[in-house]
Amino acid sequence: MKLIFLGTGGSIPTPERGLPAIALKHERELLLFDCAEGTQRQMARAGVSPMRLDAIFITHLHGDHFLGLAGLVQTLSLMDRERKLEIFCQKGEGKRIESYLQIPYYTLTFELRVHELEPGEELRRRGYRILTIEADHNVPSLAYALVEDERPGKLYPDKAIALGVKAGPDFSRLKAGESVKLRDGSIVKPEQVMGPPRPGRKVVYTGDTRPSKRIVELARNADVLIHDCTLADELAEKAAESTHSTPSEAAEVAKQADVKQLTLIHISPRYEDDAVLLEQAQKIFPNTVVARDLMELEVPLRK
Repeated sequence: MKLIFLGTGGSIPTPERGLPAIALKHERELLLFDCAEGTQRQMARAGVSPMRLDAIFITHLHGDHFLGLAGLVQTLSLMDRERKLEIFCQKGEGKRIESYLQIPYYTLTFELRVHELEPGEELRRRGYRILTIEADHNVPSLAYALVEDERPGKLYPDKAIALGVKAGPDFSRLKAGESVKLRDGSIVKPEQVMGPPRPGRKVVYTGDTRPSKRIVELARNADVLIHDCTLADELAEKAAESTHSTPSEAAEVAKQADVKQLTLIHISPRYEDDAVLLEQAQKIFPNTVVARDLMELEVPLRK
């Protein structure tokens, strides 16, 4: 699993930061969380082909989070895409996205589906789930969590061989959770030769939000929490008024949720130097980074 931060700023693009868009590579799938203007150029710079996109998840309909959709869809049509593309958004916002995508003149070459998600709804996909909650923002907004399925436990070849299992396809069947029937008619079950299941990985993206108990619970034990950090601590009142978060607030969420890593995003254009944001967050949660455009982050398997 790899995260590619295509755009990390908020509200207004700067020479250093584009607007929010995060690509997530999981196995053979490519997902996109938010799609600001300029996203497809950032994908080109990052070497991420838009043709590989399987689904796009939009947090909310402030312009800095979705205005790249129409250009991206037109580009895919110009590239003669044929495979279906799914776009997910907050309940009640689907028609607004569909209307926006119909403004440009272009011929759509593929099936495009816009799906609405209720806060709290769970979306089942191949090998993982997408969880949703209502973020605490000034327009309808979703926060997302990608939660992998459990992985099979470790196979102990010596135990399997001792029970009569031959290396090869039967090992693969055991790893897949299937029992193996031997020539003498006996059955070897996975639990006889494998360790306990290993937990999957978890990545959480809040979009724009105030800190909240809902976010804490969504982020519980996450490998990576990507949290709004628009303004520094000294502007906490302004952050609250605009329903955004400060470094210390994001760090408190990470600490309470017991996440492994906090990544700060949606940085206000007033911060040419983000060192102050990092310093404030690390006082509370040391394992914090400030996302930069085109930064890549590998999410290692859990043991």
